[in-house]
Amino acid sequence: MAKKNNRTQAGTNAQKVRQQNQQAAQGQQFNEEFAAETNAQEVKRQNQQSQQKKNQNQNQNQNQQ
Repeated sequence: MAKKNNRTQAGTNAQKVRQQNQQAAQGQQFNEEFAAETNAQEVKRQNQQSQQKKNQNQNQNQNQQ
């Protein structure tokens, strides 16, 4: 298994993995950038809309039967 630029044969960046493992051990998040991009309020609103549509569809199906 030849290593080039601190990468394994499969192409994994070993240094990056060690860094992420160290951060996790310290209680830090792996993907903080994803958490920062997520608008929780918007997700809740979309989930609520989805649930309302689901309920409407169920009611329509019951009325048709």
